[in-house]
Amino acid sequence: MGIHDGHRERMKARFREHGAEQFEDHQLLELLLFYALPRQDVNPLAHALLDHFGSLDNLLEASAEELCQVPGVGRNTATLLLLIPQIDRRYQIRKHETRRQILTAEQAGHCLMPFFRYAREEQVYLMCLDSRRRVLCCKCMARGEADCANVSVRALVETALSRRAAGVVLAHNHTSYVALPSADDLATTRQLKIALEAVNIRLLDHLIIAGDDFVSLADSGELDE
Repeated sequence: MGIHDGHRERMKARFREHGAEQFEDHQLLELLLFYALPRQDVNPLAHALLDHFGSLDNLLEASAEELCQVPGVGRNTATLLLLIPQIDRRYQIRKHETRRQILTAEQAGHCLMPFFRYAREEQVYLMCLDSRRRVLCCKCMARGEADCANVSVRALVETALSRRAAGVVLAHNHTSYVALPSADDLATTRQLKIALEAVNIRLLDHLIIAGDDFVSLADSGELDE
């Protein structure tokens, strides 16, 4: 048994018995790092990571390049840390897939928001629904630099047609964490609404997502005739 094995087993047992509530952030991180670096004291690295990024949430939103800037972080450690937010994102998406019928902006928001978890750039998603407002698909249509995702109205309409959608919900995020539509957002919404109406598909909503908040342009009256 190595010099650190007893400490590691005690921490693992404590976590299994009590969960994360009794752990400080650096202790949870240390527990995670056990599995990337099985033969060394990872407590100093846990502290170094938190000192470098300032908080656990900033750490889990960091890129591979940013993680590897911290001395002691190699490919295995970076890969493990990158897996955590992506597994959480996948879990949240799968969890809300059970809510298959979208009748309100709140339901649309709950279904679409997980797609934007941990996003560092602006993204655009299109949710296609059938005539009973059951979800047919949620497809990423564009990714861009922060606050700059360009989306093709033609591509949106073609996707809706290919999925035989009766209606769609457009959603994109603001990396500024301010869920207010810009002039460009409103212009794109109007253009898409007109283009979809020409092929007998309804634009049901356009959601502006910012962190854990979102604004519905339908509820705001921006889709009214």
